[in-house]
Amino acid sequence: MRSSRLTLALETGAVVLPGDGPLAIFRPHIGDDLSMFPQDRVRVVQGFKPDHDHFAAQGYAVAVAGAGPYAAAMVCLPRAKAEARALLAAAAAQVAPGGPVIVDGQKTDGVDAVYKELRALRPVSEALSKAHGRLFTFAAGPDVSGPGLEDWAAQPTTIDGGFQTLPGVFSADGPDRGSVLLAQALPDRIPGHVVDLGAGWGYLSRAVLARSGVKKLDLVEAEAAALECARLNITDERARFHWADAMQFHPARAVDAVVCNPPFHAAREADPAIGMGFVQAAARMLQPGGTLWLVANRHLPYAATLTTLFTEVEEIGGDSAFRVIRAARPQRARR
Repeated sequence: MRSSRLTLALETGAVVLPGDGPLAIFRPHIGDDLSMFPQDRVRVVQGFKPDHDHFAAQGYAVAVAGAGPYAAAMVCLPRAKAEARALLAAAAAQVAPGGPVIVDGQKTDGVDAVYKELRALRPVSEALSKAHGRLFTFAAGPDVSGPGLEDWAAQPTTIDGGFQTLPGVFSADGPDRGSVLLAQALPDRIPGHVVDLGAGWGYLSRAVLARSGVKKLDLVEAEAAALECARLNITDERARFHWADAMQFHPARAVDAVVCNPPFHAAREADPAIGMGFVQAAARMLQPGGTLWLVANRHLPYAATLTTLFTEVEEIGGDSAFRVIRAARPQRARR
């Protein structure tokens, strides 16, 4: 969908790229086709590890954060409004004054609202509508007709408990209900080496480190911004931080326990396969007597995967929307 709008915009002259200089593409995802841009000029800015690695494997120069100056940039709008604003502010600041900032997004992700907001702040091109989305441009740099986008720049927020978060990280306004339920259900003692799989900004990790017996904790998180928040929120010397895809993470040795509140959306629709992948990864990294502590939405079909992978599976808590599960003794012979 994105590629069809980009191709049309370039073919019709709705978007004209500068003749030379680097082109930044902010937050493209697996499946986005960037072949209409000259690859040697493209700089992909992506902090989500699976997407980062995907474009790096295709030969693109990839960085977690933009460094500018760029001749032009494209922002692939995310659904979260605060994150979208922060990306637009970063692109406007890092593109050379007068250079084009291309904005592309789906209507279901709020591109119409962003277009309206930007038009109130500065001159914006007419929008090209195609494939249930919109593409438009504005010029980077200060504009005499109104304020810039400085107020949209990403700013850290301190929430209850003294945790620091950033726009776009999951549950940036406070811990989600599932994580709270899982933290409450954890036993008083968790001995040995623990992995927080999909650690986010560190809420569950702090709960784990408050239990007796923990000797080492690995925080595994695919979103670089969330992991940077976790580094600030978790200062215990037992903690180690890993920017990694949870489903690809392999500890040096089998671990004693895994705690996990896996995501279940890759886009707008629920995708149970993501959570099942986290469960499978947990089973692989646990020692024979190890334990997984998991929270999941009640409607997600994890039961068959859990009973296939673990000898002991029991529900130990939750509410009407979530279930907290203890799964122990991975069945290695059956995987």
